[in-house]
This record gives sequence, structure tokens and C-alpha cells, in this order.
Amino acid sequence: MTALKEFQRLEAAALWYAEPAAQRLDVIVTLGTATLTIVDHRDVAVAHWSLPAVERLNPGRRPAAFTANLESGERVEIEDDTMVRAIEKVRRAVMRTQPHPGRLRRRITWGAVVACLALAVFWLPEALIRYTAAIVPEPARTTLGHDLMEQVTRVSGHPCGAPEGLAALEALASALAPHALPEVHVLPGGVAGSAHLPGGVLLLGRAVVEDHESPQVVAGYMLTESERAAQTDPLLDLLHHAGLRAALALFTTGALPEGTLADYAEHVLTTPGPAPETEPLLRRFLAAQVPATPFAYAVDVSGESTLAIIEADPVSPTFAKPLLSDGQWVSLQGICGA
Repeated sequence: MTALKEFQRLEAAALWYAEPAAQRLDVIVTLGTATLTIVDHRDVAVAHWSLPAVERLNPGRRPAAFTANLESGERVEIEDDTMVRAIEKVRRAVMRTQPHPGRLRRRITWGAVVACLALAVFWLPEALIRYTAAIVPEPARTTLGHDLMEQVTRVSGHPCGAPEGLAALEALASALAPHALPEVHVLPGGVAGSAHLPGGVLLLGRAVVEDHESPQVVAGYMLTESERAAQTDPLLDLLHHAGLRAALALFTTGALPEGTLADYAEHVLTTPGPAPETEPLLRRFLAAQVPATPFAYAVDVSGESTLAIIEADPVSPTFAKPLLSDGQWVSLQGICGA
């Protein structure tokens, strides 16, 4: 750091004290480019002060007292207004260019506070929801699924239960095992296609079994919903929908707040799930030996939105696995009665 150009090599008479109790000494103070030089009457330098270290001891008073070392007590007293103004101006210029540790600490502190707040607002809720979903054991998930099923039936009605149809549905689930969720219900209303609940519960709308000509379509809905459940944890979806308060309640008490399941039941029945990724979905069809094309055309009769499934169908109808007999298929289509 250098002195300002207008004050370079400025000189003035002053009094210098080597320490608080020392005898004063008449000196000449010279303001240089980087230092304040103090010389005695013999022109011998008694001190060299670095300008960035110079401090005013008595702001607003005369004579102005300066020091470069508060601990030693060394000081110089100057009456000359021009020199005092010059030193003050240089000091301000120096201070503007010097680092401010306190300011830096404050900035670091506030930065840490902002980061912590952002962490609390954006990361912690999601982390807590995911952690809660991950630690819920399978028996608890099954219980949640059955409790949720009770709420679903209040909206959709009780699952269809014609005996021959139920037997055919069980036969179809067995034919698809272990590639489809084991517990399947056909609902008389509320759901247009398929949905799933925590604990491995799969729901089919009655139109899925009544409006198509082949059990391969029903199998396609079951395989697709099972893949969707594999890709998006149903309990995680429930907690995302219910929010952080519900996740905290489940984490701390093992139970969800009242009304959570009823609200989510309506959500499940009225909100289509995300389309599962095509490649793992087709691998599931291949493992179950079920052609995907009948299902794809059932979803979109034009085939435009399901073209990727149709073109990459890994199972030829010629080598498709038999799923149900004609009699079983007729019984399944009549599972909801007249």
C-alpha cells in the first residue's frame, strides 16, 4: 500500500514518545509512499511505521496522537493540520483495501446460516420422508395397505367377489407369480385402470376385466402396476402426498394422523400413476412370458402413446404362456356380477 500521491513526502514537526512514561522528543515526521518515518534533530531515524499499521489514539482531539503498536505505548503527537489530514486520509484509503476478518466471519456465519436454513427447508423434509419409508417393516406396510383398503372401499365400494371370478383371479395371479403383486382386488368403481397400495395390494377397475377380449390385457395391467410399484415405493408416494407432518408422526409414533389414509385413498383412485420405464417393464413381461402388445393397444387403441412397448414387445403371441382357460376367463369377466 502507498500513500496518496498528493501527500507523498509530506513533513511536519511532532513530539515522539518511545513509551508512555518516556521523555518527549522533538522530531520530524515524514509521510512517505509506504511508511511514516520519524527522525530526530540530528536527522537520525528513531522509528519507521508501516502505514497500514498506523492508528489514531484520540479522534477529533489535538494534538493528534498516532501509534503503530498499541502494546508498546509508542506514540507521536502532531499539531500540523495538513499532516494530520494526510495521515487520516491515507489511513482511510488503507482500511478500504485491507481485509476485514470480522466482516469475513460475519459473511461466513450468515452463509452457514443460509445453508442450514436451505438444508432444513429443502433437504431435511425429503430426507426424513425417505428415511421413514425405508425403515417401515413389511408387516407394518401390510397393515397400512389393509387400513388403506378400508378407506378405498368407502369410495369405490367393496371389491367384486363372485366366487368363480375370485377363483379365476387367484389363478391369474398364480400364473403371473412372482412377477406381479400377490394380492389383487377388482373394484366395482372408483378406479379406471389399475392402482397399488403399500403392502403389495393391487387394484383393478372392473372395466379392465369386462371390456377386453383376452386375459393377456388384464395380465398386462397387473404386470405394469407391479413394475410401477417396484419403481415408485407406494409408501413413499403416500408420505409425499401426506407431507412432512405425517412422516414425522409415522416415524415417532408408528401411526399416521387421522384422515391421512382417507385423503390418500381418494388420491390413489383419481390420480393416474406415472408410466414405468419401458425397458424394465418389458423385462417383466418377458419374465412372465406375457405379450405386451395387447395391453399396449388396450391403453391406447391407436398405439401412438405406447408405440415403444409395441415395437419392443419381447414375447410373441405364438410362444405366450397360457394364463386362463376359456371358462376361467369368462368367470373372471363376471367377477362383479350383472
